[in-house]
This record gives sequence, C-alpha cells and structure tokens, in this order.
Amino acid sequence: MQTTAIQTALLSRGFDLGPAKADGIWGRASISALRDFQFSQHIMPTGVPDAATLQALFGQRTVPLRPDPVWYGEASRLKGLHENTTAGSNPVILDWAKALGGWVRGVYTDDATPWCGLFVAHCIATTLPRELLPSNPLSALAWAKFGQSLSKPSLGAICVFSRKGGGHVAFYAGEDDTTVHVLGGNQSDAVTVTRVLKSRLVGYRWPTTAPLPTGGPTVLAGGGAVSRNEA
Repeated sequence: MQTTAIQTALLSRGFDLGPAKADGIWGRASISALRDFQFSQHIMPTGVPDAATLQALFGQRTVPLRPDPVWYGEASRLKGLHENTTAGSNPVILDWAKALGGWVRGVYTDDATPWCGLFVAHCIATTLPRELLPSNPLSALAWAKFGQSLSKPSLGAICVFSRKGGGHVAFYAGEDDTTVHVLGGNQSDAVTVTRVLKSRLVGYRWPTTAPLPTGGPTVLAGGGAVSRNEA
C-alpha cells in the first residue's frame, strides 16, 4: 500500500510517526512528518505526498508518477465497513461524527441516517486537516460547492449526484460509457464501489489544499448493478 511505503520511508529517514509507526493510516502524525520532510527538502510543506515529494523521498527507486490521493487511500482502507444493523449503530461511523465535532457531533447519533456525506467528510478531514469542509457535510448536495471544480474527473475526485429527494456523494474510481464507478459510504449500507448513472452527475470537485490532479478519466468495464437510490 502506498501509504505504508511512504510511512516506512519517512521512518527510515528519522522522521517521527509516533507509536503507530507505519500503520497504513494517513493521519496527523504522518502529515506532520511529511511536512517536516518537505521542509528539509525545500519543498512546499503541504503534508500532501505529491509527485515531487515522492521523488525526493524515494530517490531513484520506482515510485508512482501519479500518487493516489491520500483521502482516497483512507476511503479504500475502509472498504467493507458496514452499518451495524443488528446490534445498533456501528461505533466507527459514529466516531467520525464525534471527530468532526460541532453540531454534527450532536445531530449524527444513528447510522440509519444517511452517511455518504459523513464518510467523505471523514476521509477529507483526517488526511487534509487544513481543508475547509462544507458547512453541512452531511448533505450530499452541499459538496457541490466544496473545494474547486474539475472539468474532467481523476482518481479520488469528489463526485456529487442528484436523486429524488436528495443526493449522493462519493469518490471517483473510474467510469464506463453510462455510469461513474464510485467508492463511497452508505452504498448498500456499506463502504463499497458501485456504479451511478452519469445522467445523475452534478459535478466533480477537488480539495483546494491538495495539488490539482495530473491524470484524467479511468475507463473501466461496465456491467453489474447500478445504484439508483442511496438513501
């Protein structure tokens, strides 16, 4: 996993990641260590592992030319996480709301409430702590004004969709002729990759504190079920 490789490289260079060390989770300790490394290399200390940072960190060894966005890595790590429908709410999902704090902490107390926006907020907030979230991150359509607009998608782009009575938000994983493949929460009550009709797409967004993507659309095979209502 790219996150673990970056953490291991930082540790080998003497940068402190705390007791968790190379645990594959891109949190505050990893961000702080990467900023320190970037500063030492005269690279803008954003805490985001862009291509220039990876080249400096790994030297001549093979490194990804298009690093996966750190928030997409966090989303991928959570694949398979499911609502706890038999014994109450999944405490992991509720912890995301507690960590966001403010009014979200008090309002979001049951994972029967749609949590696609909460999932995206968690992935962005934990990996890009300087990023400004929507004032109502629980609202999928509020993400249509998040960050900056993209004219074309790239891996990890925030995809906002409309549906009757609301919307849906998730991360771009690829596309086929008629659907966007998205990695998101509250998809069949879990964190999964699913297909959503392109006709429902409101737009693609990208965080302002991360470098703009250098890649473009990823073409994937079609087939399989298409999500029509994520409520």
